[in-house]
Amino acid sequence: MHDLRLIHTDLKPENILFVSPEYIRVPDYKYMPRTTKDACYFRNLPLSSSIKLIDFGSTTFEHQDHTYVVSTRHYRAPEVILGLGWNYPCDLWSVGCILVELCSGEALFQTHENLEHLAMMERVLGPLPPHMMVRADRRAEKYFRRGARCRLDWPEGANSRESMRAVWKLPRLQNLVMQHVDHSAGDLIDLLQGLLRYDPSVRLTAREALRHPFFTRDLRRGGRFF
Repeated sequence: MHDLRLIHTDLKPENILFVSPEYIRVPDYKYMPRTTKDACYFRNLPLSSSIKLIDFGSTTFEHQDHTYVVSTRHYRAPEVILGLGWNYPCDLWSVGCILVELCSGEALFQTHENLEHLAMMERVLGPLPPHMMVRADRRAEKYFRRGARCRLDWPEGANSRESMRAVWKLPRLQNLVMQHVDHSAGDLIDLLQGLLRYDPSVRLTAREALRHPFFTRDLRRGGRFF
């Protein structure tokens, strides 16, 4: 899509479908109860890993006017929230969020409010870059405290204790991934750190991501990663 100068702007799991509905049932020993020998739990394994992308209703050409806000909340890039403008990198941020969700089974940033969303980002990924905070537009500057150094107005600006708890319970990205992945965890963490870079100018491009060892290592060995 990016080679065609198209930005999807609404990448999320609901917009990624399997090409084929065929699957096989395989035993799922992870969730099989230890006390019942006869009980057997299964999971459905797709016969093909081929996927297709859908919902191009908000897709935008690079040269077209860009709306102020894009992407479904949970997959929205920081530059969109801060009003810094957006381009191809906003799709790659969404891809990073999707990969974490496929890994853990839950959306990475389960929030419906901008300040809480930014606080969750800092909890998982570390502090926002100062140069992005100071450039935040008038709609987003209220999320920051100015002074000797600019910082996120959190937890002072939290609207409830529940909101603070939702942020505090989140682990760092590395710990989150390692809770669910053992094989290739290092490669996956490195890929996600490239996709979830705050600064869109240094975020991995789609081509760079496809060349990442997480995808290519098994191919170099003559194996398959699907």
